[in-house]
Amino acid sequence: MRSETWIGAVLALVLLAPTVSWARGTYLEPERFLADVFDGAPPPPRVLFLRGTVKQTVREILGHRYPRLRVRYWLRGPRSAWILDEIGKERPITVGIGIEGGRVERVRVLVFRESRGDEVRHRFFTAQFDGAGLDTAQRLDRHIDNIAGATLSVRAVKKLVRLALYLDRAVRREDG
Repeated sequence: MRSETWIGAVLALVLLAPTVSWARGTYLEPERFLADVFDGAPPPPRVLFLRGTVKQTVREILGHRYPRLRVRYWLRGPRSAWILDEIGKERPITVGIGIEGGRVERVRVLVFRESRGDEVRHRFFTAQFDGAGLDTAQRLDRHIDNIAGATLSVRAVKKLVRLALYLDRAVRREDG
């Protein structure tokens, strides 16, 4: 093989090689997220079993069955924290959602496993959720802007925020 052909083949492989792993990563450890939400001292985790109306509403919010029978959460006073997963395009995105008084206090992408769409981890996107709540139809009470090229990741994060807000309401009804 002539050197020009060989160099051309290598160059083509480099240029055409997928950048699959670039977007993937752990951006914040779950323990750190919980410490941030609860000022350095998270409470012990609790468990919510998904059954009855709660199970049905979770299915409606996600558009599919939740893959587990229960959800772990952390609760102290008016504040709760949820670490949830949802599929973006093909792989789960792990998101931490802090709620205070029934409204979103913070949203953080903890682990991103997709090949693209990781723009959802940036504050310019997650800040849109600050102060959001649910309306009576279990929808966010505000518009969240999409990100070109990250539509499926945006949808996944929106579903998880809705889910966390709904579950926060559900556990407070049980406690209250």
